[in-house]
Amino acid sequence: MSVKFSKAAGAALAVVAAGMLMACGGQPGGQGGPQGPAAVGVFAVQTQAVTLSTELPGRTVASRVAEVRPQTSGIVQKRLFEEGSVVKQGQALYQIDPATMNARLVKAQAQLQSTENLAKRYAVLREKNAISQQQYDDAMSAWRNAQADVELARIDTVYAKVLSPISGRIGRSQVTEGALVGVGQAQPMATVQQIDPMHVDMQQSMTDILRLQAANAQASANVRLVLEDGSVYPLEGTLKFSEVNVDESTGSVTLRATFANPDGLLRPGMFVRAQLQTGTKPQALLVPQQAVWRNTQGKSMVWVVGDDNVAKPRPVNAVRTVGNTWLVEGGLQSGERVITEGLQKLRGEMPVQPVPAQNVDIVTDLYAVNAVGKGD
Repeated sequence: MSVKFSKAAGAALAVVAAGMLMACGGQPGGQGGPQGPAAVGVFAVQTQAVTLSTELPGRTVASRVAEVRPQTSGIVQKRLFEEGSVVKQGQALYQIDPATMNARLVKAQAQLQSTENLAKRYAVLREKNAISQQQYDDAMSAWRNAQADVELARIDTVYAKVLSPISGRIGRSQVTEGALVGVGQAQPMATVQQIDPMHVDMQQSMTDILRLQAANAQASANVRLVLEDGSVYPLEGTLKFSEVNVDESTGSVTLRATFANPDGLLRPGMFVRAQLQTGTKPQALLVPQQAVWRNTQGKSMVWVVGDDNVAKPRPVNAVRTVGNTWLVEGGLQSGERVITEGLQKLRGEMPVQPVPAQNVDIVTDLYAVNAVGKGD
């Protein structure tokens, strides 16, 4: 019994001794020592010229919209187009039954012949004073009316073919064969929209409008688009005009930009994000977005590594994003090093081992950022 107690006591003593050794900084294997400074990725900020821009939500709008409506009454015999296809101006879209119109034309031509013969006889009689001037005038008036009736009947036969008023993409047909259509009906037969070029309508505050006009006083502002799926529209557009009136409830103005759309990638009603240039900044200090964080008071902060390789938190004035960076206008100087990697290791002022950051690319173009994102 005593032997067993002695073995247990010896084992406990060994455990206590090992714990005391580790508490003093040693290791059971005999290796130990304090850990070195934490390795962090740093980026040296530099001033550079950047083009500033503003991003606005917008909707695409067809540059021309035309409702296809009948200009005569009758029964639709045939639809002559494929729904959703591209049609040309003057292309026949519907055929209306021309039988009634042809009959009216024949009747009008017969009436014209009759009134013409009567007018000629009355002209001879008038020269002989065999009829009154009033009778002669009535005959001539009836002749002219008959001529007009023939022309109207002829126009109706032309209108039996319903033509496209503009070139563009036609939507679904609202009528089918056998439908009765007429002049003045509420519903159009179809709608044609010209989508090349395409308009983009945006809302902007009047304050920003004035700044935009100042920045682009000498030329039309170029506009670029990001589509709903995040892809970049390959062609630049041009800012064409702003609405005359300011919306009293919001203080905003409608802007319109125009884009070439040869491939039909843009469709009416799409939600897009438009970027408009608002000026340039020749000495901009740009900081990678991953280097900027906020403290408990909501202030923008960065970790700065000094010449002594000590990391210190510092407040900065991050005024806006530019591409994948923050534009900083106070709190940093060109050439200073900010920490972009390993921020989770930092606890107040502490020595660090700075190494060049590996995954920092300064991209000031929003669309380059999106293009990179789509390719990853």
